[in-house]
Amino acid sequence: MKTDMPTKFHLKAIQKIRSLLKGWLGFTLIQLCAVTAFIFLLFAGVPWIKNQAAIYRFLPEQEVNNVSPTDVKMLQIETIQLQRKIDRLTPGGVYLVINTTDNTFFLYKNRQLIREGICSTGSYIKLETETDKNWLFETPKGVFSIKGKTVNPVWRKPDWAFIEEGLPIPRAGDPSRYEHGVLGDYALSLGDGYLIHGTLYKRFLGLPVTHGCVRMGDEDLEAVFKTLPVGAKVFIY
Repeated sequence: MKTDMPTKFHLKAIQKIRSLLKGWLGFTLIQLCAVTAFIFLLFAGVPWIKNQAAIYRFLPEQEVNNVSPTDVKMLQIETIQLQRKIDRLTPGGVYLVINTTDNTFFLYKNRQLIREGICSTGSYIKLETETDKNWLFETPKGVFSIKGKTVNPVWRKPDWAFIEEGLPIPRAGDPSRYEHGVLGDYALSLGDGYLIHGTLYKRFLGLPVTHGCVRMGDEDLEAVFKTLPVGAKVFIY
């Protein structure tokens, strides 16, 4: 009789476990087992992550002290190489960066920012005519250089300026093409008719309202004009 009691007890225990496994407890246990197996496979069995730490940790002091002088030297060499690459990609001297999205500029000298402010760039408005001649007023993007510098510049009005005003287009060299006092005190040429110049409409600075040129306020323009020599780089994006 004594030998039968453990057997009956075990059978009752097994039946109870089966009934539990069929209910919500069983469902929960199955989920936990599945999640555990997934985590194990992810962090232990996948080749690209195998032997990698799942959680970052600080190295104990003794492990830090065990870093060899050779490892430190290699890190120093890599740091120097990366710095040299950065130096090669960063222009020296003076240069200007213009952001046409935010309509801002940044003036650098010896890799140090010496002035920043707002400007105005192309409006992206398209002027269409009855002929095949159309204009899209955008500021070109890329790397440019200062082609020339002018004090008290005179604007030579292009054809589109007359079309916008509904006026007939005069011949080249006609006196009506030349207008004084609208470009500010200074102008820097980027080539192809694009200028960095001043404006009469300072309330529009910071907005994309130009026909492609870059407009600046008086003080900013003077600083840029006096800082950038002919040949200096201008980066527009």
